[in-house]
Amino acid sequence: MKILLLGKNGQVGWELQRALQPLGEVIALDRHTNAQGLCGDIANLEAITQLIQQVQPDVVVNATAYTAVDKAESEPKQADLINHLAVKHLAEKCQAVNALLVHYSTDYVFSGQGTQTWQEQDVTAPQNVYGQSKRAGEVALEQSAVKFINFRTSWVYGTHGQNFIKTMLRLAQAKEELSIIADQIGAPTGAALIADVTAQAIRYYSLHAAEQQQQLCGHYHLAASGETSWYEYAQYIFDVARYKGLVLKLQQVHPIVTTAYPTPAKRPLNSRLNTQKLQQQFHLHLPYWQQGVEQVLGEIIV
Repeated sequence: MKILLLGKNGQVGWELQRALQPLGEVIALDRHTNAQGLCGDIANLEAITQLIQQVQPDVVVNATAYTAVDKAESEPKQADLINHLAVKHLAEKCQAVNALLVHYSTDYVFSGQGTQTWQEQDVTAPQNVYGQSKRAGEVALEQSAVKFINFRTSWVYGTHGQNFIKTMLRLAQAKEELSIIADQIGAPTGAALIADVTAQAIRYYSLHAAEQQQQLCGHYHLAASGETSWYEYAQYIFDVARYKGLVLKLQQVHPIVTTAYPTPAKRPLNSRLNTQKLQQQFHLHLPYWQQGVEQVLGEIIV
């Protein structure tokens, strides 16, 4: 199996480089041209066309994305280019060589209201530019003839790159008081878990005949088990960090509501994702969110 990985240096892409290796030949690229003259810049449509034709992959894993949620409000064209138009183009090129396209999306495609876990077939209603661009990318996949598996995930973190865990540790070592949002609910999901599930899904898909492969295609919700608020998540980070011997300046953590911390982009209050379809279709088990967070903290705190 020949796997083309785009976005190798992102949080998820970094872990995918590891997780995909046992499956076959992995060609991992970022947006720069490598020594072999291969360029993985998804926004460079001509380069992607040449890349797919040259590599002739069996699977393309697209771990690239425009993820600056607030910045997207003032850069809608750039967000749309990377999260929608480039995805549409990639889908067309994958379809031309009969490659499976694995893609990643977000809970932001939903309204973020209510308290029920979002299911794959629920009505989408993105509330900000980032969410709209990601949903447009999903629609492009749906309307193309490409075989695709799209994982919607939430609250991603990892040992590589910037994320909530690293921000909280930095602030807790510098400040005595912090105010953290307590009315947004979701499940922190590790990049390592996302990568491992991706590899498992690709392997499972590859073992089946074409007719069954077609039934495995579509949207899936991929998040760790359980749920928490950003406030409770932060408290867990601080507790584990102290247990592991990290000295924190932090004395008090105050829970606040979303409206007390205005941001350019509207954030969902409900990021709960129902993962039953993923677990059943691919025969997977998803661990509770605390497990991955503790593991990453162990790697960060040396």
